[in-house]
Amino acid sequence: MKKKFMIIGVILAVALGSGYLYRTTHLKSGEEHAQHKEAGHKDEKTGAHEEGKEGHKGEKDGHDEHGGEVGSVKMTAEMQKQNGVVVATVKKQRLAGIISATGKVEANADRIAHVSPRISGKIVAVKASLGDSVAVGQALATLDSVELGEALNRYHQSKTKLALAQSSMDRIKGLVEKKIAARKDIFQAETDYKTAQTELHTDEERLSLYGVSTADLKGEGHKRPLLPVKSPISGIITEKHAIVGELSDPSKSLYTVADLSNVWVLVDINEKDLAKVAKGQTATVTVGAFPDRKLKGRITYIADLMNEATRTVKARIEVANPGRKLKPEMFATVELALAADAPPVVAIPEDALQDLDGKKVVFVAEGEAEFGARQVQTGRTAGGMIEIVSGLKEGERYAVKGAFILKSELKKGEVVDEHGHGK
Repeated sequence: MKKKFMIIGVILAVALGSGYLYRTTHLKSGEEHAQHKEAGHKDEKTGAHEEGKEGHKGEKDGHDEHGGEVGSVKMTAEMQKQNGVVVATVKKQRLAGIISATGKVEANADRIAHVSPRISGKIVAVKASLGDSVAVGQALATLDSVELGEALNRYHQSKTKLALAQSSMDRIKGLVEKKIAARKDIFQAETDYKTAQTELHTDEERLSLYGVSTADLKGEGHKRPLLPVKSPISGIITEKHAIVGELSDPSKSLYTVADLSNVWVLVDINEKDLAKVAKGQTATVTVGAFPDRKLKGRITYIADLMNEATRTVKARIEVANPGRKLKPEMFATVELALAADAPPVVAIPEDALQDLDGKKVVFVAEGEAEFGARQVQTGRTAGGMIEIVSGLKEGERYAVKGAFILKSELKKGEVVDEHGHGK
């Protein structure tokens, strides 16, 4: 009986020991798992936090990288003077409004002449060709004309008749003084003389109308004169149809002469801008062939009819054309200046604005010998000035002249840096 109780006690002791061992092992494993899980969670949070910091830092760096200043250049005061770099203070000013329109250059129709003979004839000589500069009164061609020959015969007959009439009148006056002839004879002689004088004057006027003056007939003898075709204006020959041997008459133009020292530019004005445009208004004209050359003109005509399809009205601008740079049929850009009634804005000369790697920059003075290339945003332009919307403030000092030199120095420094030699 005693032995039986001992066996039961041993079994209970073994069972209790096993349970304690299992509980201890399980709790330790759970604590390690929980600690490992907590540590992992903490690492994940730390990693995300750090990653967030990196991302934020990257964004900040990226923002700094695209900031207002894109570079700087140093230049001593002496070098600034030598290179023509001039510093000025940023000011606000009123900019005149601008209406921009496209147009086409045309010859001034008031300065074009179609040259043709006064009477029919055969062309025997051509004295000017296409593109030649001619003066007013210059002979461009000569014709042999039957009609001119007939007019010359009448002129010579009238001239002879006048001479005979004068001789007869003088003779009768002498006879009257000697009382050999009656006084009524002298009245008839004077009448015949005046009639012959009138006929000669009429023949001279006819020759002048044909283009031949009596001065041209002196010293010609019996040589048959030719009919000159003269230019009525000075200019350039833009068309030529005169060919030796061809017959010509007043209905056929032999030459077209254009005075291109003054031309027209025809532009289309939008309906919404009509109230801002008036006759006599000044305009600035530029063409693609000479983009840096700005020619001044004024509006001389505004059409009364509107184009129904485009809702525009034609306007004519008269422009002085020194050197004949503007050619007919060229496309042109026209800027019409309006009154400066807008609020004052920050504005600088167009030359002070430079293009640096696709960015519009202004060189701002950062001391006596250093300039920062600051990126700016521009607005409208007028009269050689350009509005600065952002990036530049009133009162700041900037390079108003010599900005291109500073840009070149900055680019030169960048090239040196790329080769690892430093500035």
